[in-house]
Amino acid sequence: MAIKTVAANRKAYHHYHIQESVEAGIALTGTEIKSIRASRVNLGDAYVRAEGGELWLLNAHIARYEAGSYLSHEPTRRRKLLLHRKQIDNLTGRMMEKGLTLVPLKLYLKDSIAKVEIALAKGKKLYDKRETIARRETEREIRRAIKNKGGSLP
Repeated sequence: MAIKTVAANRKAYHHYHIQESVEAGIALTGTEIKSIRASRVNLGDAYVRAEGGELWLLNAHIARYEAGSYLSHEPTRRRKLLLHRKQIDNLTGRMMEKGLTLVPLKLYLKDSIAKVEIALAKGKKLYDKRETIARRETEREIRRAIKNKGGSLP
């Protein structure tokens, strides 16, 4: 099973506490899958919304296919996510009761089929973001110090 990550939403890890992730299919048109295979995707502002018992991916930017005609797809159109009914009911129920949201983490090709990894997430407060950044910087400094000490021993 060949998996090629096309786009990752790195902002999601900064803005949210990720709790549980699920793989979902995505309904696409012909020119959209060609743009995805060319890695012309941006998930930075994307989010998932539940409407009418279905999940929709909104604001995901899939660039127009260059070799396509003038009838090509709209880059930020709504795209339906493909999940089992039980999965949709479980995710929407948890969203409503716990105040969570659904965010896309990454879009990838799995055996030439486009998949989206979506996650239940809780928004971080500003002090949580600062704490995460501070922890990451101290870990980086520790690794750097260990690396420098290890090379200078007699």
